[in-house]
Amino acid sequence: MDKRVEKIKEYLDRISRGEDFDRIRTEFVRDFQDVDSNEIMRAEQKILAEGTPVEELQKLCDVHSALFHERTTKMDSMEKLTEVVGHPLYTLTRENDALEELLSKAKAEIQKGKVEDSLISELRSVAIHYAKKGDLLYPVLKVRYHIEGPASVMWSVDNDIREELRDLGKEKNKNQLWFERLDAVVTRMEEMIYKERNILFPTCASNFSAEEWMGIYHDAKDYEDCLGVESMIWPEAEKVDTKKAVIEKNSEEVMMVGGHMTVEQIQALLNTIPLEITFVDGEDINRFFNEGPKVFKRPAMAIGREVFSCHPPKVEKKVRTIIEEFKKGTLDEVPIWMEKSGKIFLVRYMAVRDGEGKYIGAAEFVQDMEFAREYFIGKAKNYGED
Repeated sequence: MDKRVEKIKEYLDRISRGEDFDRIRTEFVRDFQDVDSNEIMRAEQKILAEGTPVEELQKLCDVHSALFHERTTKMDSMEKLTEVVGHPLYTLTRENDALEELLSKAKAEIQKGKVEDSLISELRSVAIHYAKKGDLLYPVLKVRYHIEGPASVMWSVDNDIREELRDLGKEKNKNQLWFERLDAVVTRMEEMIYKERNILFPTCASNFSAEEWMGIYHDAKDYEDCLGVESMIWPEAEKVDTKKAVIEKNSEEVMMVGGHMTVEQIQALLNTIPLEITFVDGEDINRFFNEGPKVFKRPAMAIGREVFSCHPPKVEKKVRTIIEEFKKGTLDEVPIWMEKSGKIFLVRYMAVRDGEGKYIGAAEFVQDMEFAREYFIGKAKNYGED
C-alpha cells in the first residue's frame, strides 16, 4: 500500500512541476489498473505535509481529479450507504444526480449562446450542497481522522465555484467572456461531482462511525433542500436524539454577581435572546451555541471541536488573526456588517474576559438588522411626506 501511495504522489508531484499531462496520464494508466480514495487522500496528505502551499494544491485540484478518471474503484461500504433512504450520503448523492442534469442543460444553453437568468439561479442553489459538505463532512475528516486534504483543498474550490456563480449572476452583459467563464465553472462543478463520488464520499464511508453519520443526519435538518431534492427520513437515526441536551435539568441555582438562576432558566434565557450566540473557550474549543433557527449554521457535532476546523481555509486565517489579537489584549471587538440572502446582518466578534481582564474565550453574536433598515426607511418616507 505504501509503495502505491508513494507512486501516486510521484505522479502528482510531476503534475505540480508542469510536466506534460497526457504523458503522465498514459504512464499512470499503464501502472495502475485501479486506485481507491484512501490512496489518493494519503498521497495528497504527504504533499501537504512536505510544505506544498494549499493554494498550489487547490489550483491543481481539477487536474489531479482528471488523472484518476476511470481508475477509481467503487467501495461497497459507500454503495450500501447511498442506498439507505434518508442517510446523508443518500441525500448528497441524489443532489449530485440532480446537479448533473442541470449541468447538462447548462452546457446545451451555452452551446446555443443563450442562457436564462433562471438557470444561473438554479445553479447557485449548489451553495447549500457545498455548505453541508463544508460544515458536516470536512471538519469531521480533519479533526477526528486527521485527513486534511478535503478541508484544505476541496473546501476552497467549493468557495471559488460559489463566488464565480454569484459574480456571473450579477453580470448584465453576457458577452463571449461571460460564456467562457460559465463554461469553465460548469466544468469545475462536473469535476467536483467526480471527486465527491470517487474520493470524498468513499473516504467518509470508510471512516465515519454510525454514530457520526446519525449526528450528521440530525445536523443536516437545519439546511434547506436544494437542487429539487427533498430530504428523506432515516428511520434508524430518528430513534436516536443526538441533540438532546447533555445538561440535566437542575433545581440548584447558579450563583452570580448579578443574581441567581437555575441552569434551565439560563438556557431558556440564552435561547430567547434574538441573536445567534457562539462561545469559544480560551483553548479555542467550541463550547456553546444557543438553539433556534440560524442563518450561519452551527452543527451540534462541532461542540468540543477546535473553532478553526469550522471554517474554510480563507476564512480560517482571519479567525486565527482575530483570536490572536484578543489573546494579546490588542483587540476587544470586531464588528462586521454583511448582506446575506437579501438581508443585512451585524456580526460581532468579542473577546470574553474575566473580572481581572484575563482572556477566557471569544463570543460571536449574529444579529438580523432588517428591522432597523425597515424602521429608518419608514421614518425617511414619513419625513418626506411631512
